[in-house]
Amino acid sequence: MNTPNPTIDQAVASVPTSSTSTNAATASTATVKTTTGSFATIRPHLEVTGPLGDRYDEILTPEALEFLAELHERFAGTRHDLLAARLQTRVDAANGRDPKFLGATESIRLDPTWSVAGAGPGLEDRRVEITGPTDRKMAINALNSSAKVWLADQEDATSPTWTNVIEGQLTLFDQVRGQLSFTSPEGKKYEVTNESTPTIVMRPRGWHLVDKHVTFVDRANRRMKASGSLIDFGLYFFHNAKKLIESGTGPYFYLAKLESHKEARLWNDIFTYAEKRLGIEYGTIRATVLIETIQAGFEMEEILYELRDHCAGLNAGRWDYIFSIIKTFRARGSRFVFPDRKQITMTVPFMRAYTELLVATCHRRGAFAIGGMSAFIPNRRDPAVTEQALSQVAADKKREATDGFDGSWVAHPDLIPTAQAEFDKVLGDRPNQVERTRPEVHVSAAQLLDVASVGGQITEAGVRGNVLIALRYIESWLRGVGAAAIDNLMEDAATAEISRSQLWQWIHENSVTAEGRRIDSAWVEEILDEIVNSLDRTPADRFDDALSVLRTSALEPEFPTFLTVGAYARFF
Repeated sequence: MNTPNPTIDQAVASVPTSSTSTNAATASTATVKTTTGSFATIRPHLEVTGPLGDRYDEILTPEALEFLAELHERFAGTRHDLLAARLQTRVDAANGRDPKFLGATESIRLDPTWSVAGAGPGLEDRRVEITGPTDRKMAINALNSSAKVWLADQEDATSPTWTNVIEGQLTLFDQVRGQLSFTSPEGKKYEVTNESTPTIVMRPRGWHLVDKHVTFVDRANRRMKASGSLIDFGLYFFHNAKKLIESGTGPYFYLAKLESHKEARLWNDIFTYAEKRLGIEYGTIRATVLIETIQAGFEMEEILYELRDHCAGLNAGRWDYIFSIIKTFRARGSRFVFPDRKQITMTVPFMRAYTELLVATCHRRGAFAIGGMSAFIPNRRDPAVTEQALSQVAADKKREATDGFDGSWVAHPDLIPTAQAEFDKVLGDRPNQVERTRPEVHVSAAQLLDVASVGGQITEAGVRGNVLIALRYIESWLRGVGAAAIDNLMEDAATAEISRSQLWQWIHENSVTAEGRRIDSAWVEEILDEIVNSLDRTPADRFDDALSVLRTSALEPEFPTFLTVGAYARFF
Protein backbone atom coordinates (compact mmCIF):
# COMPACT_ATOMS: atom_id res chain seq x y z
CA MET A 1 0.00 0.00 0.00
CA ASN A 2 1.30 3.45 -0.86
CA THR A 3 -1.38 5.78 0.45
CA PRO A 4 -3.09 5.97 3.84
CA ASN A 5 -6.59 4.62 4.28
CA PRO A 6 -9.27 6.76 5.97
CA THR A 7 -10.16 6.42 9.63
CA ILE A 8 -13.51 5.30 10.97
CA ASP A 9 -15.01 8.80 11.01
CA GLN A 10 -13.01 10.13 8.03
CA ALA A 11 -12.01 13.14 10.08
CA VAL A 12 -8.43 13.08 11.24
CA ALA A 13 -7.17 16.65 11.26
CA SER A 14 -3.83 17.50 9.68
CA VAL A 15 -1.18 19.55 11.46
CA PRO A 16 1.12 22.00 9.68
CA THR A 17 4.73 21.02 9.12
CA SER A 18 7.28 22.73 11.31
CA SER A 19 11.00 22.85 11.91
CA THR A 20 12.59 22.57 15.33
CA SER A 21 15.77 23.26 17.21
CA THR A 22 17.38 21.20 19.94
CA ASN A 23 17.46 23.70 22.79
CA ALA A 24 16.21 27.05 23.92
CA ALA A 25 19.52 28.77 23.25
CA THR A 26 19.29 28.17 19.51
CA ALA A 27 15.52 28.55 19.18
CA SER A 28 14.74 31.30 16.70
CA THR A 29 11.80 33.66 17.11
CA ALA A 30 9.24 35.12 14.76
CA THR A 31 6.52 37.73 15.09
CA VAL A 32 2.90 36.90 14.36
CA LYS A 33 0.64 39.85 13.58
CA THR A 34 -3.10 39.80 14.25
CA THR A 35 -5.87 42.39 14.04
CA THR A 36 -5.43 43.10 17.74
CA GLY A 37 -1.66 43.23 17.92
CA SER A 38 1.36 41.00 17.55
CA PHE A 39 3.16 38.36 19.59
CA ALA A 40 6.46 36.54 19.36
CA THR A 41 6.75 32.82 18.64
CA ILE A 42 9.72 30.49 18.82
CA ARG A 43 10.65 27.37 16.94
CA PRO A 44 9.31 24.32 18.84
CA HIS A 45 12.14 22.29 20.31
CA LEU A 46 13.21 19.88 23.02
CA GLU A 47 15.43 20.59 26.00
CA VAL A 48 17.31 17.64 27.48
CA THR A 49 18.04 18.06 31.19
CA GLY A 50 19.14 14.50 31.96
CA PRO A 51 22.88 13.91 32.44
CA LEU A 52 24.76 12.85 29.33
CA GLY A 53 26.60 9.59 29.81
CA ASP A 54 29.01 7.74 27.55
CA ARG A 55 27.76 7.60 23.95
CA TYR A 56 24.47 9.35 24.75
CA ASP A 57 25.35 11.80 22.00
CA GLU A 58 24.96 8.95 19.49
CA ILE A 59 21.27 8.71 20.44
CA LEU A 60 20.45 12.32 21.35
CA THR A 61 21.70 13.77 18.08
CA PRO A 62 20.40 17.16 16.89
CA GLU A 63 18.61 15.44 14.01
CA ALA A 64 16.93 12.90 16.29
CA LEU A 65 15.82 15.61 18.72
CA GLU A 66 14.43 17.63 15.83
CA PHE A 67 12.39 14.59 14.77
CA LEU A 68 11.11 14.15 18.34
CA ALA A 69 10.16 17.82 18.50
CA GLU A 70 8.17 17.45 15.29
CA LEU A 71 6.32 14.47 16.75
CA HIS A 72 5.45 16.48 19.85
CA GLU A 73 4.33 19.54 17.92
CA ARG A 74 2.04 17.48 15.72
CA PHE A 75 0.71 14.91 18.16
CA ALA A 76 1.16 15.99 21.81
CA GLY A 77 -2.11 17.94 21.79
CA THR A 78 -4.11 14.92 20.65
CA ARG A 79 -2.38 12.82 23.29
CA HIS A 80 -3.51 15.23 26.00
CA ASP A 81 -7.09 15.21 24.69
CA LEU A 82 -7.18 11.41 24.72
CA LEU A 83 -5.81 11.24 28.25
CA ALA A 84 -8.56 13.63 29.31
CA ALA A 85 -11.11 11.36 27.63
CA ARG A 86 -9.80 8.48 29.75
CA LEU A 87 -10.66 10.44 32.89
CA GLN A 88 -14.23 10.92 31.71
CA THR A 89 -14.53 7.21 30.95
CA ARG A 90 -13.49 6.40 34.51
CA VAL A 91 -16.00 8.89 35.92
CA ASP A 92 -18.72 7.25 33.82
CA ALA A 93 -17.74 3.80 35.10
CA ALA A 94 -17.73 4.99 38.71
CA ASN A 95 -21.24 6.37 38.16
CA GLY A 96 -22.51 2.97 37.03
CA ARG A 97 -22.03 3.06 33.25
CA ASP A 98 -20.57 -0.22 32.05
CA PRO A 99 -18.43 -0.46 28.91
CA LYS A 100 -20.23 -1.69 25.82
CA PHE A 101 -19.64 -2.45 22.18
CA LEU A 102 -19.89 0.86 20.32
CA GLY A 103 -23.03 1.51 18.32
CA ALA A 104 -21.33 4.17 16.20
CA THR A 105 -18.83 1.67 14.81
CA GLU A 106 -21.13 -1.31 14.33
CA SER A 107 -20.84 -1.00 10.55
CA ILE A 108 -17.08 -1.56 10.83
CA ARG A 109 -17.60 -4.73 12.85
CA LEU A 110 -20.20 -6.02 10.39
CA ASP A 111 -18.17 -5.22 7.25
CA PRO A 112 -16.45 -8.46 6.15
CA THR A 113 -14.34 -6.88 3.42
CA TRP A 114 -11.47 -5.28 5.32
CA SER A 115 -8.38 -6.91 6.81
CA VAL A 116 -5.11 -5.83 8.39
CA ALA A 117 -1.65 -5.72 6.82
CA GLY A 118 -0.56 -8.80 8.78
CA ALA A 119 2.97 -10.03 9.38
CA GLY A 120 5.89 -8.03 8.15
CA PRO A 121 9.16 -9.74 7.12
CA GLY A 122 10.44 -11.76 10.07
CA LEU A 123 7.07 -11.88 11.84
CA GLU A 124 5.50 -14.77 9.97
CA ASP A 125 6.23 -17.23 12.79
CA ARG A 126 5.77 -15.91 16.33
CA ARG A 127 5.08 -19.13 18.20
CA VAL A 128 7.39 -18.18 21.08
CA GLU A 129 8.34 -14.62 22.02
CA ILE A 130 10.72 -13.82 24.87
CA THR A 131 10.10 -10.63 26.80
CA GLY A 132 12.47 -8.56 28.86
CA PRO A 133 14.11 -5.20 29.51
CA THR A 134 16.65 -3.64 27.19
CA ASP A 135 19.72 -3.67 29.41
CA ARG A 136 22.64 -5.20 27.54
CA LYS A 137 23.01 -8.46 29.47
CA MET A 138 19.28 -9.32 29.37
CA ALA A 139 19.13 -8.34 25.71
CA ILE A 140 22.03 -10.62 24.79
CA ASN A 141 20.46 -13.52 26.68
CA ALA A 142 17.21 -13.00 24.78
CA LEU A 143 18.95 -12.65 21.43
CA ASN A 144 20.92 -15.86 22.01
CA SER A 145 17.73 -17.78 22.76
CA SER A 146 15.70 -19.88 20.35
CA ALA A 147 12.66 -17.57 20.54
CA LYS A 148 11.19 -16.28 17.29
CA VAL A 149 10.70 -12.74 18.61
CA TRP A 150 12.33 -10.60 21.29
CA LEU A 151 9.97 -8.10 22.89
CA ALA A 152 12.44 -5.35 23.72
CA ASP A 153 10.56 -3.75 26.57
CA GLN A 154 10.95 -0.09 27.44
CA GLU A 155 7.65 -0.25 29.33
CA ASP A 156 6.55 -2.46 32.26
CA ALA A 157 9.76 -4.53 32.43
CA THR A 158 11.96 -1.41 32.47
CA SER A 159 12.24 1.01 35.35
CA PRO A 160 12.23 4.39 33.54
CA THR A 161 15.42 5.84 34.93
CA TRP A 162 17.15 8.19 32.52
CA THR A 163 20.01 5.72 32.30
CA ASN A 164 17.68 2.83 31.43
CA VAL A 165 15.84 4.88 28.81
CA ILE A 166 18.90 6.03 26.86
CA GLU A 167 21.12 3.01 27.40
CA GLY A 168 18.22 0.81 26.32
CA GLN A 169 18.24 2.76 23.08
CA LEU A 170 21.99 2.19 22.80
CA THR A 171 21.43 -1.55 23.27
CA LEU A 172 19.00 -1.58 20.37
CA PHE A 173 21.19 0.72 18.28
CA ASP A 174 24.15 -1.63 18.68
CA GLN A 175 22.18 -4.82 18.05
CA VAL A 176 20.68 -3.47 14.83
CA ARG A 177 24.27 -2.80 13.67
CA GLY A 178 25.62 -6.16 14.80
CA GLN A 179 27.91 -4.70 17.48
CA LEU A 180 26.17 -5.51 20.76
CA SER A 181 28.37 -6.81 23.60
CA PHE A 182 28.62 -6.46 27.36
CA THR A 183 31.34 -6.96 29.95
CA SER A 184 30.19 -7.44 33.53
CA PRO A 185 31.89 -5.73 36.50
CA GLU A 186 33.50 -9.12 37.21
CA GLY A 187 35.03 -9.15 33.73
CA LYS A 188 32.71 -11.71 32.11
CA LYS A 189 32.02 -10.90 28.47
CA TYR A 190 28.66 -11.43 26.79
CA GLU A 191 28.17 -11.41 23.02
CA VAL A 192 25.41 -12.27 20.57
CA THR A 193 26.40 -15.64 19.13
CA ASN A 194 23.20 -16.72 17.40
CA GLU A 195 23.57 -16.72 13.63
CA SER A 196 19.86 -15.99 13.36
CA THR A 197 18.48 -13.83 16.16
CA PRO A 198 14.87 -13.27 17.22
CA THR A 199 13.03 -10.50 15.38
CA ILE A 200 12.93 -7.36 17.51
CA VAL A 201 9.55 -5.92 18.46
CA MET A 202 10.08 -2.86 20.64
CA ARG A 203 7.54 -1.72 23.26
CA PRO A 204 7.56 2.02 24.02
CA ARG A 205 6.08 3.46 27.19
CA GLY A 206 2.32 4.00 27.37
CA TRP A 207 0.54 7.26 26.58
CA HIS A 208 0.15 8.14 30.28
CA LEU A 209 3.89 8.34 30.98
CA VAL A 210 6.13 11.38 30.58
CA ASP A 211 9.89 11.74 30.71
CA LYS A 212 10.90 14.39 33.22
CA HIS A 213 14.40 14.62 31.72
CA VAL A 214 13.13 16.01 28.41
CA THR A 215 11.01 19.14 28.03
CA PHE A 216 9.04 20.12 24.94
CA VAL A 217 8.77 23.86 24.29
CA ASP A 218 6.03 24.83 21.85
CA ARG A 219 5.68 27.88 19.58
CA ALA A 220 4.17 29.98 22.36
CA ASN A 221 7.10 29.11 24.65
CA ARG A 222 4.90 26.87 26.78
CA ARG A 223 6.84 24.08 28.45
CA MET A 224 5.68 20.53 29.12
CA LYS A 225 7.31 17.24 29.96
CA ALA A 226 7.90 15.15 26.86
CA SER A 227 5.84 12.03 26.16
CA GLY A 228 7.60 8.79 27.05
CA SER A 229 5.79 7.10 24.17
CA LEU A 230 7.05 9.56 21.58
CA ILE A 231 10.61 9.54 22.93
CA ASP A 232 10.87 5.73 22.94
CA PHE A 233 9.23 5.28 19.55
CA GLY A 234 10.90 8.27 17.95
CA LEU A 235 14.48 7.50 18.94
CA TYR A 236 14.23 3.82 17.99
CA PHE A 237 12.51 4.52 14.68
CA PHE A 238 14.74 7.43 13.68
CA HIS A 239 18.01 5.60 14.29
CA ASN A 240 17.08 2.06 13.26
CA ALA A 241 14.18 1.88 10.81
CA LYS A 242 16.25 1.91 7.62
CA LYS A 243 18.88 -0.45 9.03
CA LEU A 244 16.18 -2.91 10.07
CA ILE A 245 14.63 -2.83 6.61
CA GLU A 246 18.05 -3.42 5.03
CA SER A 247 18.54 -6.45 7.27
CA GLY A 248 15.28 -8.04 6.09
CA THR A 249 12.91 -7.17 8.95
CA GLY A 250 11.48 -3.77 9.81
CA PRO A 251 10.51 -1.30 12.54
CA TYR A 252 8.05 -3.26 14.67
CA PHE A 253 6.31 -2.18 17.87
CA TYR A 254 4.12 -3.42 20.69
CA LEU A 255 1.63 -0.76 21.76
CA ALA A 256 0.74 -0.76 25.46
CA LYS A 257 -2.16 0.43 27.61
CA LEU A 258 -4.48 1.60 24.82
CA GLU A 259 -8.02 2.34 25.97
CA SER A 260 -9.81 3.19 22.73
CA HIS A 261 -9.66 3.00 18.95
CA LYS A 262 -9.00 6.74 18.92
CA GLU A 263 -5.72 6.10 20.73
CA ALA A 264 -4.91 3.52 18.06
CA ARG A 265 -5.72 6.15 15.44
CA LEU A 266 -3.19 8.48 17.01
CA TRP A 267 -0.50 5.81 16.74
CA ASN A 268 -1.45 5.22 13.11
CA ASP A 269 -1.13 8.95 12.38
CA ILE A 270 2.29 8.95 14.02
CA PHE A 271 3.40 5.94 11.98
CA THR A 272 2.18 7.54 8.77
CA TYR A 273 3.99 10.80 9.48
CA ALA A 274 7.20 9.06 10.59
CA GLU A 275 7.36 6.92 7.46
CA LYS A 276 6.87 9.92 5.21
CA ARG A 277 9.35 12.02 7.17
CA LEU A 278 12.13 9.43 6.77
CA GLY A 279 11.24 8.48 3.21
CA ILE A 280 10.07 4.98 4.12
CA GLU A 281 7.26 3.29 2.22
CA TYR A 282 3.82 3.70 3.76
CA GLY A 283 2.74 0.60 5.65
CA THR A 284 6.26 -0.59 6.54
CA ILE A 285 5.78 -0.24 10.30
CA ARG A 286 4.00 -3.11 12.02
CA ALA A 287 2.28 -2.80 15.38
CA THR A 288 0.92 -5.44 17.72
CA VAL A 289 -1.53 -3.95 20.20
CA LEU A 290 -1.78 -5.26 23.73
CA ILE A 291 -5.41 -5.63 24.72
CA GLU A 292 -4.78 -4.99 28.38
CA THR A 293 -7.60 -2.68 29.42
CA ILE A 294 -11.27 -3.52 29.73
CA GLN A 295 -12.08 -0.51 27.53
CA ALA A 296 -9.93 -1.84 24.69
CA GLY A 297 -11.53 -5.25 25.17
CA PHE A 298 -14.75 -3.75 23.81
CA GLU A 299 -13.00 -2.10 20.84
CA MET A 300 -10.69 -4.79 19.50
CA GLU A 301 -12.11 -4.70 16.01
CA GLU A 302 -12.06 -0.91 15.83
CA ILE A 303 -8.43 -0.86 17.02
CA LEU A 304 -7.50 -3.26 14.24
CA TYR A 305 -9.39 -1.11 11.74
CA GLU A 306 -7.66 2.13 12.71
CA LEU A 307 -4.23 0.50 12.46
CA ARG A 308 -5.07 -1.86 9.60
CA ASP A 309 -2.31 -0.68 7.24
CA HIS A 310 0.26 -0.99 10.02
CA CYS A 311 -1.16 -3.81 12.11
CA ALA A 312 0.29 -7.27 12.69
CA GLY A 313 -1.97 -8.43 15.51
CA LEU A 314 -3.24 -8.22 19.07
CA ASN A 315 -1.83 -9.59 22.30
CA ALA A 316 -3.71 -10.80 25.38
CA GLY A 317 -2.04 -8.70 28.09
CA ARG A 318 -3.58 -10.64 30.92
CA TRP A 319 -2.09 -8.98 34.00
CA ASP A 320 -2.80 -5.38 33.02
CA TYR A 321 -6.25 -6.46 31.84
CA ILE A 322 -7.07 -7.75 35.33
CA PHE A 323 -5.63 -4.58 36.87
CA SER A 324 -7.74 -2.48 34.51
CA ILE A 325 -10.93 -4.18 35.67
CA ILE A 326 -10.07 -3.64 39.33
CA LYS A 327 -9.19 0.00 38.65
CA THR A 328 -12.27 0.72 36.55
CA PHE A 329 -14.81 -0.89 38.89
CA ARG A 330 -12.99 -0.56 42.21
CA ALA A 331 -15.86 1.31 43.88
CA ARG A 332 -18.78 -0.54 42.28
CA GLY A 333 -19.45 -3.00 45.09
CA SER A 334 -18.99 -6.70 45.71
CA ARG A 335 -19.85 -7.64 42.12
CA PHE A 336 -16.37 -6.52 41.07
CA VAL A 337 -14.31 -7.69 44.07
CA PHE A 338 -11.76 -10.33 43.11
CA PRO A 339 -10.49 -13.17 45.30
CA ASP A 340 -6.78 -13.87 45.79
CA ARG A 341 -4.74 -13.05 42.70
CA LYS A 342 -3.67 -16.66 42.15
CA GLN A 343 -7.34 -17.67 41.82
CA ILE A 344 -7.87 -15.35 38.81
CA THR A 345 -6.78 -17.86 36.21
CA MET A 346 -7.09 -17.76 32.44
CA THR A 347 -9.92 -20.31 32.59
CA VAL A 348 -12.35 -18.28 34.72
CA PRO A 349 -15.37 -17.25 32.60
CA PHE A 350 -14.61 -13.55 32.03
CA MET A 351 -10.98 -14.22 31.10
CA ARG A 352 -12.06 -17.07 28.86
CA ALA A 353 -14.48 -14.73 27.08
CA TYR A 354 -11.73 -12.15 26.64
CA THR A 355 -9.25 -14.55 25.02
CA GLU A 356 -11.84 -16.27 22.84
CA LEU A 357 -13.01 -12.90 21.52
CA LEU A 358 -9.43 -11.82 20.86
CA VAL A 359 -8.55 -14.88 18.80
CA ALA A 360 -11.76 -14.77 16.78
CA THR A 361 -11.47 -11.02 16.14
CA CYS A 362 -7.84 -11.26 15.05
CA HIS A 363 -8.22 -14.19 12.69
CA ARG A 364 -11.36 -12.81 11.08
CA ARG A 365 -9.23 -9.81 10.02
CA GLY A 366 -5.99 -11.61 9.15
CA ALA A 367 -4.21 -10.51 12.33
CA PHE A 368 -2.03 -12.60 14.62
CA ALA A 369 -3.36 -13.46 18.09
CA ILE A 370 -0.49 -13.59 20.60
CA GLY A 371 -0.99 -15.08 24.04
CA GLY A 372 0.18 -13.72 27.35
CA MET A 373 2.87 -14.60 29.84
CA SER A 374 2.66 -17.13 32.60
CA ALA A 375 4.37 -15.62 35.64
CA PHE A 376 6.11 -18.85 36.65
CA ILE A 377 9.88 -19.00 36.11
CA PRO A 378 12.38 -21.83 36.63
CA ASN A 379 15.07 -21.92 39.29
CA ARG A 380 18.24 -23.69 38.18
CA ARG A 381 19.18 -24.29 41.81
CA ASP A 382 15.84 -25.85 42.75
CA PRO A 383 14.62 -28.73 40.55
CA ALA A 384 11.22 -28.88 42.28
CA VAL A 385 10.52 -25.23 41.51
CA THR A 386 11.65 -25.72 37.91
CA GLU A 387 9.43 -28.77 37.49
CA GLN A 388 6.42 -26.83 38.74
CA ALA A 389 7.20 -23.87 36.47
CA LEU A 390 7.54 -26.09 33.40
CA SER A 391 4.28 -27.86 34.23
CA GLN A 392 2.40 -24.57 34.67
CA VAL A 393 3.83 -23.10 31.48
CA ALA A 394 3.08 -26.25 29.47
CA ALA A 395 -0.57 -26.19 30.57
CA ASP A 396 -0.87 -22.47 29.83
CA LYS A 397 0.62 -22.73 26.33
CA LYS A 398 -1.32 -25.89 25.50
CA ARG A 399 -4.55 -24.01 26.21
CA GLU A 400 -3.47 -21.04 24.11
CA ALA A 401 -2.32 -23.11 21.13
CA THR A 402 -5.49 -25.21 21.23
CA ASP A 403 -7.67 -22.10 21.40
CA GLY A 404 -6.10 -20.71 18.22
CA PHE A 405 -3.38 -18.36 19.39
CA ASP A 406 -0.48 -18.02 16.96
CA GLY A 407 2.17 -17.64 19.62
CA SER A 408 2.83 -16.63 23.18
CA TRP A 409 5.24 -15.03 25.64
CA VAL A 410 7.82 -16.43 28.03
CA ALA A 411 10.00 -14.50 30.47
CA HIS A 412 12.97 -16.89 30.66
CA PRO A 413 15.03 -18.71 28.00
CA ASP A 414 14.66 -22.04 29.83
CA LEU A 415 10.89 -21.92 29.22
CA ILE A 416 11.16 -21.65 25.44
CA PRO A 417 11.40 -25.39 24.64
CA THR A 418 8.34 -26.14 26.80
CA ALA A 419 6.26 -23.37 25.24
CA GLN A 420 7.39 -24.18 21.71
CA ALA A 421 6.59 -27.88 22.13
CA GLU A 422 2.96 -27.06 22.84
CA PHE A 423 2.67 -24.79 19.80
CA ASP A 424 4.55 -27.27 17.61
CA LYS A 425 1.97 -29.93 18.45
CA VAL A 426 -0.79 -27.71 17.06
CA LEU A 427 1.01 -25.80 14.29
CA GLY A 428 3.32 -28.48 12.95
CA ASP A 429 5.16 -26.98 9.99
CA ARG A 430 2.71 -24.09 9.65
CA PRO A 431 4.07 -20.73 10.84
CA ASN A 432 0.74 -19.72 12.36
CA GLN A 433 -2.96 -20.58 12.40
CA VAL A 434 -4.46 -17.28 11.27
CA GLU A 435 -6.72 -19.23 8.91
CA ARG A 436 -8.58 -20.65 11.93
CA THR A 437 -11.32 -18.01 12.20
CA ARG A 438 -13.33 -19.46 15.09
CA PRO A 439 -16.81 -18.63 13.66
CA GLU A 440 -18.43 -20.45 16.57
CA VAL A 441 -17.25 -17.78 19.05
CA HIS A 442 -19.88 -15.28 20.16
CA VAL A 443 -19.02 -13.15 23.19
CA SER A 444 -21.40 -10.72 24.86
CA ALA A 445 -20.70 -7.64 26.94
CA ALA A 446 -22.12 -9.44 29.96
CA GLN A 447 -19.60 -12.26 29.54
CA LEU A 448 -16.67 -9.83 29.44
CA LEU A 449 -17.92 -8.25 32.68
CA ASP A 450 -18.80 -11.46 34.50
CA VAL A 451 -16.32 -10.96 37.32
CA ALA A 452 -18.68 -12.37 39.94
CA SER A 453 -18.46 -15.86 38.44
CA VAL A 454 -14.80 -16.12 39.43
CA GLY A 455 -15.87 -17.13 42.93
CA GLY A 456 -12.98 -18.03 45.17
CA GLN A 457 -11.94 -16.50 48.46
CA ILE A 458 -9.81 -13.77 49.89
CA THR A 459 -7.38 -15.38 52.30
CA GLU A 460 -4.96 -13.99 54.85
CA ALA A 461 -2.16 -15.53 52.80
CA GLY A 462 -3.46 -13.70 49.74
CA VAL A 463 -3.45 -10.36 51.57
CA ARG A 464 0.06 -10.93 52.87
CA GLY A 465 1.22 -12.05 49.44
CA ASN A 466 -0.07 -8.87 47.82
CA VAL A 467 1.65 -6.69 50.42
CA LEU A 468 4.93 -8.55 50.00
CA ILE A 469 4.91 -8.54 46.19
CA ALA A 470 3.94 -4.88 45.94
CA LEU A 471 6.57 -3.75 48.44
CA ARG A 472 9.40 -5.83 47.02
CA TYR A 473 8.61 -4.96 43.43
CA ILE A 474 8.32 -1.22 44.10
CA GLU A 475 11.67 -1.32 45.92
CA SER A 476 13.23 -3.08 42.93
CA TRP A 477 11.67 -0.59 40.51
CA LEU A 478 12.99 2.36 42.51
CA ARG A 479 16.49 0.87 42.26
CA GLY A 480 16.13 0.78 38.47
CA VAL A 481 15.19 -2.91 38.04
CA GLY A 482 11.83 -3.23 36.29
CA ALA A 483 11.55 -7.04 35.96
CA ALA A 484 12.03 -8.79 39.29
CA ALA A 485 12.00 -12.48 40.20
CA ILE A 486 10.08 -12.72 43.48
CA ASP A 487 9.29 -16.11 45.03
CA ASN A 488 9.76 -17.90 41.70
CA LEU A 489 7.41 -15.58 39.82
CA MET A 490 8.43 -12.90 37.33
CA GLU A 491 6.89 -9.68 38.55
CA ASP A 492 6.67 -6.42 36.63
CA ALA A 493 4.74 -3.19 37.02
CA ALA A 494 1.47 -4.86 35.98
CA THR A 495 1.52 -7.51 38.70
CA ALA A 496 2.51 -4.92 41.30
CA GLU A 497 -0.48 -2.85 40.17
CA ILE A 498 -2.80 -5.82 40.70
CA SER A 499 -1.40 -6.37 44.19
CA ARG A 500 -1.77 -2.80 45.41
CA SER A 501 -5.14 -2.21 43.71
CA GLN A 502 -6.59 -5.36 45.28
CA LEU A 503 -5.45 -4.11 48.68
CA TRP A 504 -7.12 -0.75 48.06
CA GLN A 505 -10.36 -2.36 46.89
CA TRP A 506 -10.52 -4.91 49.70
CA ILE A 507 -10.04 -2.15 52.27
CA HIS A 508 -12.67 0.14 50.75
CA GLU A 509 -15.20 -2.66 50.28
CA ASN A 510 -14.74 -3.83 53.88
CA SER A 511 -13.85 -7.27 52.58
CA VAL A 512 -13.43 -10.16 55.01
CA THR A 513 -10.96 -13.00 54.60
CA ALA A 514 -11.97 -16.65 54.58
CA GLU A 515 -10.53 -16.82 58.08
CA GLY A 516 -12.93 -14.11 59.23
CA ARG A 517 -10.61 -11.11 59.46
CA ARG A 518 -11.76 -7.77 58.13
CA ILE A 519 -9.22 -6.13 55.83
CA ASP A 520 -8.41 -2.58 56.86
CA SER A 521 -5.50 -0.17 56.67
CA ALA A 522 -4.39 -0.89 60.22
CA TRP A 523 -3.96 -4.60 59.51
CA VAL A 524 -2.07 -3.92 56.28
CA GLU A 525 0.23 -1.59 58.24
CA GLU A 526 0.86 -4.42 60.71
CA ILE A 527 1.79 -6.72 57.83
CA LEU A 528 4.09 -4.08 56.40
CA ASP A 529 5.86 -3.71 59.75
CA GLU A 530 6.31 -7.49 60.00
CA ILE A 531 7.76 -7.71 56.49
CA VAL A 532 10.10 -4.75 56.88
CA ASN A 533 11.37 -6.01 60.23
CA SER A 534 12.17 -9.38 58.64
CA LEU A 535 14.19 -7.93 55.77
CA ASP A 536 17.95 -7.95 55.52
CA ARG A 537 18.38 -4.22 54.97
CA THR A 538 21.30 -2.57 53.18
CA PRO A 539 22.31 1.09 52.96
CA ALA A 540 21.50 1.10 49.25
CA ASP A 541 18.03 -0.41 49.46
CA ARG A 542 14.91 1.65 48.74
CA PHE A 543 12.43 0.04 51.13
CA ASP A 544 11.68 3.27 52.97
CA ASP A 545 10.71 4.94 49.70
CA ALA A 546 8.83 1.82 48.61
CA LEU A 547 6.81 1.93 51.83
CA SER A 548 5.85 5.52 51.08
CA VAL A 549 4.79 4.64 47.52
CA LEU A 550 2.77 1.63 48.63
CA ARG A 551 1.00 3.56 51.37
CA THR A 552 0.10 6.32 48.92
CA SER A 553 -1.16 3.93 46.24
CA ALA A 554 -2.98 1.35 48.41
CA LEU A 555 -3.87 2.88 51.77
CA GLU A 556 -4.98 6.43 50.98
CA PRO A 557 -8.61 7.38 50.18
CA GLU A 558 -7.69 8.49 46.65
CA PHE A 559 -6.76 5.79 44.16
CA PRO A 560 -3.81 6.73 41.90
CA THR A 561 -4.50 5.63 38.34
CA PHE A 562 -0.97 4.20 38.09
CA LEU A 563 1.38 3.83 41.03
CA THR A 564 4.34 4.42 38.72
CA VAL A 565 3.24 7.93 37.72
CA GLY A 566 3.42 9.42 41.20
CA ALA A 567 6.49 7.41 42.17
CA TYR A 568 8.32 8.54 39.03
CA ALA A 569 7.49 12.18 39.73
CA ARG A 570 8.77 11.92 43.31
CA PHE A 571 11.85 9.76 43.05
CA PHE A 572 13.31 9.82 39.52
